[in-house]
Amino acid sequence: MKHAAATPEAYLAQVPENRREAFIRLREVILAKLPKGFQEGMHYGMITYFVPHELYRAGYHCDPKQPLPFMQIASQKNYIAIYHLGLYADADLMDWFTESYSQTGKSRLDMGKSCIRFKKPEDIPFELIGELAGKLTVEDWIYLYEERLKR
Repeated sequence: MKHAAATPEAYLAQVPENRREAFIRLREVILAKLPKGFQEGMHYGMITYFVPHELYRAGYHCDPKQPLPFMQIASQKNYIAIYHLGLYADADLMDWFTESYSQTGKSRLDMGKSCIRFKKPEDIPFELIGELAGKLTVEDWIYLYEERLKR
């Protein structure tokens, strides 16, 4: 479900009322824990946290004009989605996250390669998502990203 919003604030205004409070809290938790150097903006119709070109000139290999994406949050048709590309790139991070999630007592983890889906806003483990957002520095993410590209 793509939104035409040009800013994160405009995006939040379009989030359905029954998800908006959780979505705002999710954004706040991510911004509070995200390491220095990442920036927030709108890319691909989602709120995106990325490495700006000033820090990684090569940009995203799929479209070098775009900055290197790291994490996105989106309100999809049937769920809130968190996309964390580091989970796909780092098996140890994935193992840590799945183990940590299992200890939250929340519903069963609904996850794809880098997409974590929450059908019910009350199932979002906000503190864990904040911790996940802070696990990789910009330098860590660039290193992982480049290592994955070499394979």
